[in-house]
Amino acid sequence: MKRIRLIIAYDGTNYCGWQIQNNGITVEETINKHLTALLGEEIAVIGASRTDSGVHALGNVAVFDTETKIPAEKISFALNQRLPDDIRIQKSEEVAADFHPRFCNSTKTYEYKIWNSQFMRPTERLYSYFVFLPLDIEAMKQAATYLLGERDFISFSSSHTQVLSTIRTIYDIAVEREGNMITIRVSGNGFLYNMVRLIAGTLIKVGLHVYPAEHVKEILEAKTRGLAGPKSPARGLTLIGIDYHEESEKK
Repeated sequence: MKRIRLIIAYDGTNYCGWQIQNNGITVEETINKHLTALLGEEIAVIGASRTDSGVHALGNVAVFDTETKIPAEKISFALNQRLPDDIRIQKSEEVAADFHPRFCNSTKTYEYKIWNSQFMRPTERLYSYFVFLPLDIEAMKQAATYLLGERDFISFSSSHTQVLSTIRTIYDIAVEREGNMITIRVSGNGFLYNMVRLIAGTLIKVGLHVYPAEHVKEILEAKTRGLAGPKSPARGLTLIGIDYHEESEKK
């Protein structure tokens, strides 16, 4: 028995998120089905990040155990021949039997993209949120600084979140503009349910001058969902990648 890790990219437009559920096709379900057919054994992958319906990924991580004699690095090539075009395995490799993608210390990086122009560009419509009113990028940058560090982010989580702790650490957050595209890039040790989309919605309100930049500090201190901005649409969010700390130290 060996444990295989997959680095997975997908366009989340046509999926009801990562995790298997009853109301539609998911990324996890699709990968399980094609891995089972490829390897001739029942496979159920364990994913690192349970992205929501419509959210995209460039580097989600999943593992599974198998008895196959196919070399680990070749599984990605064989699996990609079976998967639909909107899911692609970027890498497959053998890892230690005790490696768990959710419980090993890691840094996750997400990007939220906003198309800020008078009109939407059709090729960006599935991967960014359209805001036609001008956004104050400097105000958004200032507001983002209040989110850095270890904090209680309960104000930036959906009300039905069920976790033992709402304390998370944001290592880095940047707000950048290139032409009409604004990108919010955030890295941390973990994120609560809908946390990045709520952060994006709040920063957009700051950029529209609905909130002053300092309001982000007040939201954190209030520790209540009601003060944060609205949840931005899923299509603007992409999981960029997951960096595992112990492996980085070994490298």
